[in-house]
Amino acid sequence: MKILTKEIKTQIKRAIAFYSLKFFCVILRIIPKSSVYSLAELSAKIGFFIAVRHRRIAYESLNIAFGNEKTKAEIKKIIKGCFTNMVRGMFEILAFSHEPHLLDKMVAVEARGNLDKALTKGKGVIMVSGHFGNFPLVLTKLAIMGYKVNIVLRKMRDEKTDEYFNEKRTALGVKSIYTQPRSECVKNIFNVLRNNEIVFMLMDQNFGSGGVFVDFFGKKAATATGPVIFAMRAEAPIVPAFIFRKTDNTHQFIVEPEIILEQREDKNQMILENVAEITAIIERYVRAYPTEWAWIHRRWKSRPQGEEF
Repeated sequence: MKILTKEIKTQIKRAIAFYSLKFFCVILRIIPKSSVYSLAELSAKIGFFIAVRHRRIAYESLNIAFGNEKTKAEIKKIIKGCFTNMVRGMFEILAFSHEPHLLDKMVAVEARGNLDKALTKGKGVIMVSGHFGNFPLVLTKLAIMGYKVNIVLRKMRDEKTDEYFNEKRTALGVKSIYTQPRSECVKNIFNVLRNNEIVFMLMDQNFGSGGVFVDFFGKKAATATGPVIFAMRAEAPIVPAFIFRKTDNTHQFIVEPEIILEQREDKNQMILENVAEITAIIERYVRAYPTEWAWIHRRWKSRPQGEEF
C-alpha cells in the first residue's frame, strides 16, 4: 500500500510539473521578447538562493577546477553567471521554439566550412560538445541550415515531458537517438552515420566505471568513450562545436576543425589519448567562458581506484 501511495504521489507531482511547464510556455510566448530575459534573470536570482544543493555542488566543482586561481568573489560571480545562463537558455527554447526564424537569427556560425569539409568524406560526422552554452540551439541552427542532425540523449523520467520535448525537437528538424535500449542506440547511430548525417554527442559529464579517466582541469575525470569508439568503427570524423552567449543575447556557434585521431596499436591506449584530446578542447572553452558551463554537475565524482581528493 505504501509503495502504491508513493507511485501515486510521484504521478501527481509529475502531472503538476508537466502542465505547469505547458502553461509557463504559453506565458513565455505571449510576453515581449525583452520580458523573457528579464523574467529569466529574476528566476535565476531566486534559483541561486533556493537551489542550495546545486549551489553547493557548483562551489565544490569550481574549487576543484580552479583551486587557488580564483578568489571566493570570482567563484561566486561565475556561479551566478552560470545560473543566469542556464535559465536564459531554457527560457529561450521554451519561448521561441515555435518560431524557428527567431532562433535562426539568434545564432551566428563561425567556421562552418570545417563541418562541410568533414561531411564530404561521406561517413557522417560525430559532433562533440558539452553542457556548454545553450547547446540545443546548435542542433536547431544546424537543422534550419539544412543539415540532417541527431542528438544522443537519455530519456527523461517523466514520459509525458520527454514526449513533449521530443515533439519540439522533431518539429525543428532534430531527431533523437535514445541511449536505451543500448543495442538499438548503437544501431541507430551507425545507420545515421552511413546516411552521412550528424550525430551530436555530449561528453563532459561524469561517466562512472564505464568511461576512462583523463585530465580535466588537472584532475582525473571519468569520461565517455562513445564518440571515439564510434569514430574508429565507422571511420567517421569527429568535429567539436561550441556555442556561447554574447552581450546582446545572440549566440556565437563555433565549429572546430576535425580531430585527426591519434593512431596506436593498442586500441585502449588509442581511445584514452583521443578522449583526452577532446576533453582538453572542452576545458579550453570552459576556461575561456566559465559562466557558460554547467558547474552544478559533479564532474569529478568518480575516482580512479585508490584515489581520493
